Amino acid sequence: MTRTLFGIKFVDILKVPKDRRLQTVSVLQFTLTFLFLGLISIVVFILLLFTPFAFVPVLYLVWYVYDFRTPERGGRRWNWVRNWKVWEYFRDYFPVRLIKTADLDPSKNYIFIYHPHGIMSYGAFLCFSTAAAHFEKTFPGMRSTLVSLNYQFVIPFNREYAMSLGICSCNRGSIEWLLSNEGVGNAVVLVVGGATEALEARPDSFTLTLAKRKGFSRIALKQGVALVPVFSFGENDLYTQLPNPPGSLVRKFQSLMTKLLSFSPPVFHGRGLFNYTYGILPYRKPINVVVGSPLEVSCIPEPTNEQVNELHAMYIEHLTDHFESNKAKYGVSETQRLNII
Repeated sequence: MTRTLFGIKFVDILKVPKDRRLQTVSVLQFTLTFLFLGLISIVVFILLLFTPFAFVPVLYLVWYVYDFRTPERGGRRWNWVRNWKVWEYFRDYFPVRLIKTADLDPSKNYIFIYHPHGIMSYGAFLCFSTAAAHFEKTFPGMRSTLVSLNYQFVIPFNREYAMSLGICSCNRGSIEWLLSNEGVGNAVVLVVGGATEALEARPDSFTLTLAKRKGFSRIALKQGVALVPVFSFGENDLYTQLPNPPGSLVRKFQSLMTKLLSFSPPVFHGRGLFNYTYGILPYRKPINVVVGSPLEVSCIPEPTNEQVNELHAMYIEHLTDHFESNKAKYGVSETQRLNII
C-alpha cells in the first residue's frame, strides 16, 4: 500500500481500507484542533466584529463574563460530544487501550497522575475526555475529568469546546472544587509533566518532569484523596523530535518560550495524510494507558512542607513500582528505568 519517491513513502490511497482512512481523518481533526483551534477562535471572534454579525461576539462577550468561572467550577460536559463516533475511529488508529490493574471505590474520589505528557497527550485525551475507551465501564461508578492549562478557557469559543468534552481548568481551586463539590466517584486527571516534559517526548524516552511538581501531593493531603499513577506506554513513541539536549541553543529557546507562553514549542514530525514519512499526524503505534493501584492518603487540612515532601517521595516510589511491574508487558526493556527530573 506504499510507493517510495525521493525517500518518502507515499500512501496508495486507493488501496487503503475505508476504516483506516476514517481513522486517519479522525486523528487529523484532533491534531489540527489541538494545534490551531485557539488561534482560529481568536481570529473568527475579531473578524466577526467587522461584519453585520458583530452582535454575535458582543453577545458572546456578555455570556463569557457571566460564565467566566465555570471552568473552575466543574465545567459543563456534554456527553453527546464525548460519545461522537469519531472518537472510536481515533481510538482504533493507534490503537489506544485503557487497562485496569486495581479496582477503585466509587464512594471515594481520586487524583489520577498521568505520565508521560508526550507531544499532545493523545492517550489522556482519548481515555478521560471521551467515552471511546470505556472508562465508566472499566471503573463502574466513576467519572473522569481531565484538567488542562488555564489559557484553554480564556480563548472564546475554544473554551466551550473544551468544556463540552468535560475538560476543566487545572488550577488548584478548580481541582479542589472537583474533589469537594462534585460528590463522590470522581477521578481528576492531571498530566503533571506539562510543557517541560513534552520537550523530552521521543521514542524510548522515559524522562519524567516530576521531582519538583508537588502541588498535587499537597492537594491530596488537604483533601484526603488517594493518588493513582497512570502510565501511558507508547505515548512518547508517536513522533520524532528534533534533538534538543539540555544546554543546547534549541533547548534554551524552547525553555524561554515555555516560560513566556506556558506551553512548549517542540520541533517534531510524524507522518502525513498522504505519506508515511513526514507530517503532523502521529505514527500508528499502540498506546496502552495502564491505571495503577491507589496510594491511600490521610487527610491533613494544613499539611507542612515536610509532609508534602514525604508523600511526594512515596508517590514517586509507588509510580516506579507501577512502571516496573508493567513495562515488560508493553515492550519495554527489563533494564529500562524511569528518569525523574
